[in-house]
Parts: sequence; structure tokens; C-alpha cells
Amino acid sequence: MAAVERIDVPQPSSSRRRGRPPATNSADTRQAILKAARALFAERGYGAVTNKDVASVAGITTGALYHYVESKLDLYAEVDRDMQRTIYRRFQDAVVSSDTFLGKLTAVLEAAHQMGIEDPSLAGFVGAVRTDTRRHPEIDERLSRYAEAREQFFVDIVDAGLLTGEISPAHKPEMVEFVRTVLVGLTETVGMSPEQHRRAVDAVTGLLRGTIFTPLD
Repeated sequence: MAAVERIDVPQPSSSRRRGRPPATNSADTRQAILKAARALFAERGYGAVTNKDVASVAGITTGALYHYVESKLDLYAEVDRDMQRTIYRRFQDAVVSSDTFLGKLTAVLEAAHQMGIEDPSLAGFVGAVRTDTRRHPEIDERLSRYAEAREQFFVDIVDAGLLTGEISPAHKPEMVEFVRTVLVGLTETVGMSPEQHRRAVDAVTGLLRGTIFTPLD
């Protein structure tokens, strides 16, 4: 998924009323919190962000933030879960366009590319998670519970290739690893321009279609 080198974090207007006004929709406030937190974590990393920072960007008080999350770790986990839900819902919508392995994988890569253009903070946060989980074991422990559904998605794409005959059953484990590497790799491309990401997607699909590489032996 393509991303820019630096994610601009929106700053709240000084004239904007802070807190949680009665007329404010709770779901809208929650989304504002998650969006602000995702951008901040993507740019600065877990350790450098405070709940006060998130509340400020979201336009609410720190006290109001605790109506939605109990701690910064809870907030980080909520942002990750929301991000995974956003990405894989889009991926699920993409794979129904084809019954073949190559068609499904290509559709998912195209969806990833488009999401990177629409919201670079998604790729930025994915990249931040990779770093933050190494630095903060408590994050790794919390986020590991969400990995099962993602892994099944990779398996389902490969299983489509088994049904069509594109993939031999003997090569299923390798192909699952291939799909994981490609999709995770192309959703962690922080600093890659949309043009570079486009070329990377085209290279992967071109290799699979046999249109850009000719083996010599």
C-alpha cells in the first residue's frame, strides 16, 4: 500500500469547542479519535504519543477520551483492530470479483494500492506497528489475538488456486507464505510514492502472469 514519507496530522482549530457536546454522535466521536490516533501513531510511534495528544487532535478533552478507551494501549489496540477491519473488509470485497487465485490476488493488490492513495495513514500505521511491537512487548501480546482472521484470508486465496488447478496441493504451504509476504510487504511501504507502489504491484502481477520475466534454465 503506497504511502508518503510524512503524514500530516490535522491540528484542531482554537475556536473549536472541546469536550463531548451532547449533540455529538458517539460513533462519529469514536471515529475522530481513531483517525487522530492512527495518524499520530503512524508519524511518531507508540512511545512518543500521549492520550492528551490524541484528544487534542480529535478536538475533545482528555477526560472525554476515557469514555472510549481505558489506556493508551487499549487505544492502540482499537486503532489496529479498526485498521485491520477496514483493510480486510476492502480485500474481501475485492476477491469476490474473481474465482481464480491470480484474479483474487490481483484484485487485492489493486485494492491495497487504491487504499494507499486514499488514506496514507493506513500504510503508515501498519509500518509503525511493525516497529512498535518490537519495542513494546505488551503491544505484540495484545495484537496477536487479531492475527488468526488475517491468516485465514491468505489461506482462502491459495485455496481458490487449488480449486482451479493453478496451484498444486503440494505447494500450498509455500504459496500461503508467498501471499502473506506480498500482501504484508505491499501494505508496509512507508515512504514509497504512489508511482513506486504502482510499479511494485505491476511487477508482482507481471511475474505471476509470465509477462515480464523469462527464465534461462
